[in-house]
Amino acid sequence: AIMFADIMLPLASLGIGFEIREGGPVVDEPIRSMEQIRGLPRIAVKEAVPAVMEAISLVRGELNGRVPLIGFSGAPLTLACYLVDGRPSREFSETRSFMFREPHAWDELMTRLTDMVVEYLTEQAAAGVQAVQLFDSWVGGLGPSDMERFVLPYTRRIFDAIAHLGLPRINFGTNTHGFLELMAAPDCEVVGVDWRVPLDEAWRRIGPDRGIQGNLDPAVLFGPPDLIKARVKDVMDRAGGRPGHIFNLGHGVLPGTPLDSLKLMVDEVHAS
Repeated sequence: AIMFADIMLPLASLGIGFEIREGGPVVDEPIRSMEQIRGLPRIAVKEAVPAVMEAISLVRGELNGRVPLIGFSGAPLTLACYLVDGRPSREFSETRSFMFREPHAWDELMTRLTDMVVEYLTEQAAAGVQAVQLFDSWVGGLGPSDMERFVLPYTRRIFDAIAHLGLPRINFGTNTHGFLELMAAPDCEVVGVDWRVPLDEAWRRIGPDRGIQGNLDPAVLFGPPDLIKARVKDVMDRAGGRPGHIFNLGHGVLPGTPLDSLKLMVDEVHAS
């Protein structure tokens, strides 16, 4: 079970003001300088978003051991994209420009976001989650060398810092087929993959010692039942019955997805 909480919520611990509008989050004052970053306050995450921790405890109690509860956090790069661009974007050109133009400021911002994510996931574990996922929606907008320089050190730091929690750790990103090996570089148990690479190829590239999560295209669920069944079977066939496969969509459920299609997908997975 996953209790959804918008990835922007813990940014309240850095004093970031934002609104969730149609199309996504809009930040009151986008980050564009070192001075802004150094001026960010630091509030304990538990104090900034107490409702998230309370909700985790309530959901864990209601589940009563039937299924594990998964917690998650937006990754530093994805959070930085919203903070610097100020709103959703196809290219996040302001963020990428800032990254190259102000590398020291970028490292400062990513360090602060990394510390916040570590605290956020640690507090979720204390509240009762039984696995954690780092969710990097926009990392695929970078090339491999830039991902390795500007993102990977912070992803590694997060997974290393939460290793002592003893929970399964999932590293998930989209459009990452160009650098799957880098997504598998941090110390984590599971790597998530989207639909842009066949599951068996992805597993070969990340290594047999890792679990893999994925990877049905969520748009397939708008297709007819026979197509959904065939595509689910293809993913399962590529997994080949190997241990460590978590069937999932390659990204989130798209708005307007028919509920019957989701049910059919789940039933087909269980029947495989």
